[in-house]
Amino acid sequence: VQGGMMAGELIVKALGGSGKVVELQGVPGTSAARDRGEGFNAAIAAAKGVVVVASQPADFDRTKGLNVMENILQAQSDIDAVFAHNDEMALGAIKAIQAAKRNILVVGFDGTDDGVKAVNDGSMLATVAQQAGKIGSDGVAAAHKILTGAMVEEYTPVALKLITK
Repeated sequence: VQGGMMAGELIVKALGGSGKVVELQGVPGTSAARDRGEGFNAAIAAAKGVVVVASQPADFDRTKGLNVMENILQAQSDIDAVFAHNDEMALGAIKAIQAAKRNILVVGFDGTDDGVKAVNDGSMLATVAQQAGKIGSDGVAAAHKILTGAMVEEYTPVALKLITK
């Protein structure tokens, strides 16, 4: 939820509080799609001048992200930004946007190598990274505590990182 909120807030800021956005959802019903969408939509709802003009699943898949974005581009003549629930769909959307010769901001999620490359080359505004290494090291530290008889919190959040150029 926090990552979706971060992406939405960045888009609102980049658009100066006014614009039309598209949401490319992951696999319907999955926790990642629900949570990322919840945070994103909360951020957009808080910005009265930004409106979601299309929200469709592309199943966390690059090719589906491309195909869904091509269809949305044909149906919507005015789009300022896209939030994709993962970098794969964002990268597919970027291909569709480039082929249509449109200038649309794109924010992805996961901080994958390809996503970070797209941020660094300027084709993607940002990606939200979950810091998998920190999740792993914190998990090992918690396991060690449990094995040595120490108590651990039921839930240990790991901060997300917004990767921008």
